[in-house]
Amino acid sequence: MAGRLHIAPLDLARLLPGLVIDAPLVTSPNLAPRRMLSAIRLEAGVPRLGRLFWGLTPPWLEVLDHAPHCARAESLEERPMFREAFQARRCLVPASGVYVWKAQPRFKQPFLVTRIDRGPLLLAGLWCRFHTSLAQHSDSLALITVPTGPLLAPLTDRLPAVIAPEDARRWLDPETPSEAAQAMLIPAPRELLGAFPVSRRVNSPAHQDAACAHPVGPMLRQPD
Repeated sequence: MAGRLHIAPLDLARLLPGLVIDAPLVTSPNLAPRRMLSAIRLEAGVPRLGRLFWGLTPPWLEVLDHAPHCARAESLEERPMFREAFQARRCLVPASGVYVWKAQPRFKQPFLVTRIDRGPLLLAGLWCRFHTSLAQHSDSLALITVPTGPLLAPLTDRLPAVIAPEDARRWLDPETPSEAAQAMLIPAPRELLGAFPVSRRVNSPAHQDAACAHPVGPMLRQPD
């Protein structure tokens, strides 16, 4: 499950040509749920980068701590909380990595999952809108997770789905049938992702420095 993100400065215009940036990218070496997060949505056919709350908060949600920050791809059509958003309100979260924790005999070792080339990732998400008044609203999102591939399975059983840049517009487009969108929710190609152990400093979301992502061991990657 995705409990923390690493978001470095990213060249989003190169990644997604035509992107309109309504608010600068939120960057963080250790971003936890229930914070503001940058996401890309399609508005009038134009991809736009804005800021949403990480934790899906539909209008009927009474306890903010119950806002899910992730949704399982297998149950999107089953749970009313996710079904409509998946069909009509899909988004992408740009990130440079995802933190996971591997259980050890005495502690959990954090790892940072990244692209092998350390390039940007486009993580699949869905969003909803809560009108606080006739003129004001609050937007929030949840990442969509899929089972982890064999290489990274010893670290975690689930990771956010990664959408390829060439599929980004189809993913974002509400006209894309949910069946076609669902077909994109698969484990990332095994040659795309790797992971390396990092300092346990990342365990506390209060720590917001580069040391959180400092490697303390070699990268786990698919052999050539």
